[in-house]
Amino acid sequence: MTALLEVTDLSIQFGGLRAVSEVDFSLAEGEILGLIGPNGAGKSTIFNLINGVLPPSSGRILFGGVDITGWAPYRVVRHGLARTHQIVRPLNDMSVLENCVVGGCFGRDNLTLAAARHKAAAVIEEVGLGEHRAVLARHLTIAHKKRLEIARALCANPRLLLLDEVLAGLNPTEVARMIEVLKAIRRQGVAILMIEHLMQAIMSLSDRVMVLNFGRKLAEGTPAAVVNDPAVIEAYLGTPDAAHKLAGEG
Repeated sequence: MTALLEVTDLSIQFGGLRAVSEVDFSLAEGEILGLIGPNGAGKSTIFNLINGVLPPSSGRILFGGVDITGWAPYRVVRHGLARTHQIVRPLNDMSVLENCVVGGCFGRDNLTLAAARHKAAAVIEEVGLGEHRAVLARHLTIAHKKRLEIARALCANPRLLLLDEVLAGLNPTEVARMIEVLKAIRRQGVAILMIEHLMQAIMSLSDRVMVLNFGRKLAEGTPAAVVNDPAVIEAYLGTPDAAHKLAGEG
């Protein structure tokens, strides 16, 4: 498969701390790559490097064959790469519809206000927020705010969506509904790079999984291969029994 995203020798250093160190990976069109690892492993930092929040100390990021290393976030999203945030960031004094219109106006298609409203109305229905379209973002539940994060990003018409813990804080019913939303996004041909600590969900959704530890890539492969990797079990999963449960062996 042709790589949509190619990350090579990506590193960033904050003073004496090397938060991400020589990380390599790629992501194909329409693929879901799960990114897991202990807290502080560098997962969100990699997102910030890819979408331009932070400039890397070294390394290269190719997206759609174009070198986007060090681009500002507004250029990255125009090029077709959108993201959500671990701590939701809605425009609180704007409605659900208005939040999504912002995504359309500043996304890959550079939509007019009228076209962005049309796009936003459709996406809001797709993610299950139709009945909340006129509600101010500040009044949404955390589950609905997570959906809004995804909807606003989708309105930018991305080729690649970075999802940062969109399942965190949700109850089992909300998790199940969100997983269906993510499957629908994938069916539309959007590639997904997702950080998640809810292991059974990320293992069931991902084509491949990459594990970070102390800013370095520890392992990468199919979900089954990763959960049975002794180094991953020791660094992150805890026990062989936990790994076997995730692999569906117990």
